[in-house]
Parts: sequence; C-alpha cells; structure tokens
Amino acid sequence: MDFIEQEMITLIQAGDEKAFEQAFKKYARPLHAYGYTLLNDSHIAEELIQDLFLKIWDQRNTLTIHTSLKAYLYRSLHNDCMNHIRHLKVKRNYESIMKNASDKINQLQPDNGLEFKEIQQKLRTGMNKLPEACRTVFQLSRFEHLTYREIATQLGISIKTVENQMGKAFKILRLEFHDYLVLILLLILMSEIF
Repeated sequence: MDFIEQEMITLIQAGDEKAFEQAFKKYARPLHAYGYTLLNDSHIAEELIQDLFLKIWDQRNTLTIHTSLKAYLYRSLHNDCMNHIRHLKVKRNYESIMKNASDKINQLQPDNGLEFKEIQQKLRTGMNKLPEACRTVFQLSRFEHLTYREIATQLGISIKTVENQMGKAFKILRLEFHDYLVLILLLILMSEIF
C-alpha cells in the first residue's frame, strides 16, 4: 500500500470529508465498470457502489483496512455483487415455487368440481381421524397461526407436548393424503401466506 492511500484511509477514519470525496471521485467510475461486468446492470452497480461508500463513511471510526483502499473497495464490491446475484436467484426460485403452487391450487378451484370436492372431503376425513388433542393443536397451529408457545400457553401443556402432537398429526395426515400430500401442503401453506 502506498503512502498516499494509507494517508487517505487515515484521513477518512478521522472523518475528513475531503479525503472521502477524493476517494469517491478516484474509484467510483472504475468500480462502476467492474460492478457492471459482474451484474450487467448499470443501475444496480451504481446503487451498490453508493451503499459501499456510505457504509465506509458510517463505519469510518471502526474501519480497518489491511490492504490498499483500492483492493478493499474492489473486494467489497465483488462480495456485494455476489450477494445481490444470490439474492436474485433465491427470489426467482421463490417466485417460481409460488407460481407453481398457485397454478396447482388454481387447478383445484371449484370449477374443477369433482377433484376439488374430493380433496376437501379427504381433508375433512383426515382431520376427523386425528385424536382430539392432536386435532386441536394442529388446527391452532395451521389454521389460527399460533406459535407452539402460544398453543402451549392456551392449552396449558408443554411446548414439547405441542411438538409431539404436531408430529403425530403430520404422520397421520401423511398416510391419509399420500396421493394428495403436495397439494394439501400447498393449500395449508397458501392459507398461511394469504
């Protein structure tokens, strides 16, 4: 690391706005070019660079740079870009799962008549096969959206008992709905989301 960079880091750590501005002017454009090559999105690259410099300024009192400022900025931007790419992949996967779930549920809507009614009947039958305590715990968890702790408090039982009852309910329902398991789980999940 050369003397000028070390001095710039020291001045930024001391809260020198001119040194910070100088660093931004020196590195923002080449960082943008680098970010663009990773993301192929000029706007997002610009946002990540602004966030990076903002984070440096906000954390200037505790900022520790063992490399050159340039290397630190490029490594930080690279990590931020990779995190952004991972986030986009997760978001796309989630959207794809939700679209598939929505498509499957739309296939079960009442205009499909018999299949939808058959699944509704199976759900009622399966719920009726649960022992009373087990059914109560399952309904409070899945349809009233209570946490295990809230269920335990409401019913005056331990959290471990709630966990055991839920495990028993899932085991019984899994056997009952082996042909419809994915669709029933999607219906239960969708009821929690919407």
